[in-house]
Amino acid sequence: MSAFKRKIRYGMVGGGRGAFIGAVHRIAAAMDGQIELVCGAFSSDPQRSKDSGADLFLPPQRCYATYQEMMEKEAALPADERMEFVSIVTPNHVHFPAAKAALEGGFHVMCDKPATLDLAEAKELAKIVAETGLLYGLTHNYTGYPMVKQARDMIAGGELGKIRKVVVEYPQGWLATKLEDTGKKQAAWRSDPKKSGAAGAFGDIGSHAENLAEFITGLAISELAADITTFVEGRLLDDDGNVLLRFEGGAKGVLHCSQISVGEENNLNIRVWGEKGGLEWHQTRPNTLRVKWSDKPAEVYRTSSGYLSPAAAAASRTPPGHPEGYLEAFANLYRNFAHHVRAVADGVEPDPLTTDYPKIRDGVRGMAFIEAVVASSKANASWTKLDV
Repeated sequence: MSAFKRKIRYGMVGGGRGAFIGAVHRIAAAMDGQIELVCGAFSSDPQRSKDSGADLFLPPQRCYATYQEMMEKEAALPADERMEFVSIVTPNHVHFPAAKAALEGGFHVMCDKPATLDLAEAKELAKIVAETGLLYGLTHNYTGYPMVKQARDMIAGGELGKIRKVVVEYPQGWLATKLEDTGKKQAAWRSDPKKSGAAGAFGDIGSHAENLAEFITGLAISELAADITTFVEGRLLDDDGNVLLRFEGGAKGVLHCSQISVGEENNLNIRVWGEKGGLEWHQTRPNTLRVKWSDKPAEVYRTSSGYLSPAAAAASRTPPGHPEGYLEAFANLYRNFAHHVRAVADGVEPDPLTTDYPKIRDGVRGMAFIEAVVASSKANASWTKLDV
């Protein structure tokens, strides 16, 4: 039995008043009763940080003006009081310095994606993770869905045969107009190269599509040819694009990413075909995985059913037919991360199911993908290798 008789304590960087994703992380972290928020540096504005902490009923002395102050003062607290990991939910340009400060301060890290502002930072962060020996998780939350894990495990088990083709899409429509000029914070930082990085749509949601394709197939993208576009006049970063993919092992793929596809919400979906069969999964219908064969009728796999793989079963939370989705998938990552933190603290080998969450390797690959997409498009969609 674990030596822990309490919840794991964490602090948050970002996610204050007016933020969107911070609240999602807090709900996900709290869902299983394993983790509690004890402190935070919730905003670059010191007063907003303190006010945001008050909204969450945190003690004033643990609502910090900066993340640097949080790392320093939390490290000085007794071991049975200080935070044990940091959740980073800021715009992209803060991910690396905050993660670096946390790791060097002795704290595990869970970070929103993408891992960093650019590939150089991601590679440097990977070195820091290795040197410190601490845990680093990346919230590519779609990997937390039960049917995504089922698809991965079926392909890994050879049920579809050698993979030949992958089509993954992530269309949205919310940036079909120049929303960043209307005071919308979420649109403003995502379209600012200084805060978002070299890519807009591809940094925000294209990286999710890339990660999903590699996670489900178990195949690494080796090179790509990209054609990205900024359709909204005056916007500084891409809002749409199409990419041809070549995977290690010979599979080919297509990745479509868009934030100007009017009427689309978060329509992430993937189709994979192998020598023996194919499968498809849609984020808007997440509890269903459709598997197709050449010599028998198609099959429908459903969340919480008795025939699922161990990882898919472990990620299922409710009885069959009860909807579960985005928040539950997010929570699966935090639950696994929490169990891994406990195992490390107890000095025991973690159950492999609890280490099933994206890590720094995924972060480096994501940044390599983003930079290859931008470089390829600038070179008239020339084939470009991922620098990993």
